[in-house]
Amino acid sequence: MAEIKDPENTIIITLKGGPVTIELLSAVAPLHSARMKELARAGKYDNVAFHRVIDGFMAQTGDVEHANMESPDYNPRRAGTGGSDLPDLPAEFSKLPHDRGTIGAARSQNPNSANSQFFINFKDNSFLNGQYTVYGRVISGMEHVDAIARGEPPAAPDRMISVRVAADV
Repeated sequence: MAEIKDPENTIIITLKGGPVTIELLSAVAPLHSARMKELARAGKYDNVAFHRVIDGFMAQTGDVEHANMESPDYNPRRAGTGGSDLPDLPAEFSKLPHDRGTIGAARSQNPNSANSQFFINFKDNSFLNGQYTVYGRVISGMEHVDAIARGEPPAAPDRMISVRVAADV
C-alpha cells in the first residue's frame, strides 16, 4: 500500500485483486477531483463495471447510471452511455501527460461533457494530451488495474467493488 500524503485527496478503489490507491490532482483539476469524491462518498461508484477495457490502451468505468452490476437496471449494452444525476463538468485541461496510471475524465465529443466516467491508462497515451482532463494517478495497485478483464464490453466485466475517499476509511 502506498504512503498516503493527503487522505482527503486520495481515493481507494477495491477491485477483485486488491486495492488501487489514486492520488487526486485537486490543484490541477479541482472540479473533477471534487466530483469523484462526491460520487465516492455517496456510494455511486460501488459495484460499477469496467464497461470498456482496451488492451494496451485503457480501462473505462464510472457510468453510475447504467453500469451498477447490482442494480436491476444494469444493462451491459447501455453501460458507457450515461453519467450521474449531477451536471456535466467543464474541461480542466492541463499540461499533464496521459502517462501510464493516470486517471482521465471520459466524455463525449463535447469537451465540457465529462460527468462521472473515467479511465485509467494502461500505458503512456500521449495522443490524448490536452484533449481529456487528467485528474489523478495510481500510486499503488496498478497490477490490479492491469488484471481487469478486456472487452467492449468484457464478456464478464470486472467491477469496482467499493470506492472510498481515504480520509473516510
